[in-house]
Amino acid sequence: MGPQALTVSEIIDQQPLSRFQIRTIVLCALVLVLDGYDALTMGYLVNPVADATGIPVHSFGPILSASLLGLMVAALGTGLIADRWGRKWPVILSALAFAVFAILTAHATTLLQFVLCRFLTGLGLGGAMPNVVALASEYSPKPKVPVVVAMLFTGMPLGGWLCGLLSSVLIPTWGWRWVLYVGGIVPLAIALTLIFALPESVRFLVVRGKDSQKVRKILARVSPRFARGQIELSSPADEQPRRGAPVKHLFTEGRGLGTVLLWIPNFLNLLLLYFINSWLPALLRESGMSVSQGVTATAFVSFGGVFACLGEGFLLNRLGAHRTLVTEFGLAGLLFAGLSYLLHPFGLALAVTFALGFQAIGAQAGLNALAAKFYPTSIRSTGVGWALGVGRVGSIVGPVLAGMLLTAGWTPRELMFSGALCGLCAALAIWLSKQVPTTATPYTRDPGVGQR
Repeated sequence: MGPQALTVSEIIDQQPLSRFQIRTIVLCALVLVLDGYDALTMGYLVNPVADATGIPVHSFGPILSASLLGLMVAALGTGLIADRWGRKWPVILSALAFAVFAILTAHATTLLQFVLCRFLTGLGLGGAMPNVVALASEYSPKPKVPVVVAMLFTGMPLGGWLCGLLSSVLIPTWGWRWVLYVGGIVPLAIALTLIFALPESVRFLVVRGKDSQKVRKILARVSPRFARGQIELSSPADEQPRRGAPVKHLFTEGRGLGTVLLWIPNFLNLLLLYFINSWLPALLRESGMSVSQGVTATAFVSFGGVFACLGEGFLLNRLGAHRTLVTEFGLAGLLFAGLSYLLHPFGLALAVTFALGFQAIGAQAGLNALAAKFYPTSIRSTGVGWALGVGRVGSIVGPVLAGMLLTAGWTPRELMFSGALCGLCAALAIWLSKQVPTTATPYTRDPGVGQR
């Protein structure tokens, strides 16, 4: 009997994860740890930087939003680049960019300098995320994609949690600049490692018809049967590149409504999460907590998110995306509203922020996993990138709006109630998706598209 003819997707889907695949996924997760660290950095540094530079706390809205604007621009743009030229080098160049500009931020002294450095740092951050999601999902068997991508996003809250812990030690000991130095030196070292250790997506190489010898080498590391010559590679018609602008294909082949239904909760949840990350330490300080307590309580949001990401993929597979996400978003909104009444004793505040992170960050990991599974290989980076890019609009609106409302005299309690609406509205949007008859949405058990 001759060798069995299988596509690259069938080869990956029909066997357990190899050490090579696991190593690739871990490298992608490391990039998201760095992303999570830097994304929360300025939220922890608002008060120390304000004290050192004389920039008023209520003027930090543009600084906090500058990196988010860069994130949005890069998420919308680098997905298009990656779907045309590959995932590996956009990830590496993005990591190098946010490493360099994080270090430069430590030397900023004026409002304009901080805004510019944070925008450029955001360009690096935004370019990494959609591509590591695409790369990790394309090395995962289809049934495991929600689990792998959700666990991959453990890196972001873990990075945020580490940033909070290091900030509480570094700021009083060595000063606020060292939080930024750590956030630049470590990514620089990891980016250099990725040059040699991170492979290109084998699914992408096949779809684009690139370097068949490299494809065979990678598949030999993925599948022992392929290495022994028991499998030969075939390429079906549905693994051909789509012509025209990749963004157009987010709305073709029955994906239009599903794309919109991903964008709405992404927008609302990232508005809520970045509102929390950017302003919660300052709001807790104004509510009577010390700086150290405010930073610790905010770090527990990320800490809860770590555990949520570990279990999110299993919940999606077991309970279904619709039921899981409606519950998580609804609870996140209620917990955020309840936080304004549950600040004392301090242990209770930690429990509430932990639970809030568990629900909101878990829901975001779920949305990212669904985006990776919903879109096929030829437009996956674009699909994930645009879902995150639209979400970044919310992440920009959140901190700026909070700063404006604080300037207008709103109290921390009033802000927390207004932020809670984001979680509740996201839950409503997903609940309504079940009421609209359609054959292709990311909230069905098998969207019917993706992972090709």
